Order: sequence, then C-alpha cells, then structure tokens
Amino acid sequence: METPSIAIYILIMILVTNLIRILPLTLIRGQIKNRFLRSFLYYVPYVTLAVMTFPAIIDATNTPIAGAIALVLGIIAAWFNLGLFPVSLICCIIVFVCELIF
Repeated sequence: METPSIAIYILIMILVTNLIRILPLTLIRGQIKNRFLRSFLYYVPYVTLAVMTFPAIIDATNTPIAGAIALVLGIIAAWFNLGLFPVSLICCIIVFVCELIF
C-alpha cells in the first residue's frame, strides 16, 4: 500500500471519529427532556458492550458449545448475586471442563 493513501485513510478516520464526538456537543446544548431519548442514551453503552462481548464469548473457545454453556451458567451465577470474580472463575472452569469433554 502506498504511503499517501495510508495518510488519507488515517485523516478520514480522524475526521469521522471526531465528528461523531463533536457533533452531539454542538447540536445538543441543554438538558435532554425527552424520556424515551434519555432512556435510549442510558442503555447504549450496555448494548454496545453486549454486542461486542457475546459473540466473543462463543468464538473464543475451541468449541462454541463450551462458550454457550459457560455463558448460560455465568448468567445464572450472576443472577444469584455472585461477584465478578466468582462468575468469571466459574465460566473459566466450565469452559476448561467442556473443552476436555468435547
């Protein structure tokens, strides 16, 4: 790839990234009063994290079934108010055991 085209790609990336961050600051001056929009913006980070994390849980293992089982049991463990470390430990052990079995 040529050096000038890489520089152009980097400049376009900088422009798009900054536009996404600066545009809401310039367009929205006051507090958002719309209840639907506020709740939508509240959940955007959680949805984004979930969309990035859930496929990685399934694809990170050698067998997708091991990741799926660990995901389900991790959700159950979190449902019973276990902390982050015990839930992650349970999921890791389950993936390890499932990888040995399958």
